[in-house]
Amino acid sequence: MQNRIKEFRAKFNMTQEDLARKAGVRRETIVFLEAGKYNPSLNLAHEVSKALKTTINELFIFENKR
Repeated sequence: MQNRIKEFRAKFNMTQEDLARKAGVRRETIVFLEAGKYNPSLNLAHEVSKALKTTINELFIFENKR
């Protein structure tokens, strides 16, 4: 899954550590999310989106693989 986390972090001049703190996770979790190596739970996607003042749909790019 692709995402725009890094883009939104830059918009708010926020470090990975800042975002992790606001979302209640470790910095490594944000690293893996940004790299597309980790698919977040709905709760985590919500917390990250809320911390970045956007929606889940704006932040995460869901691709339908049929």
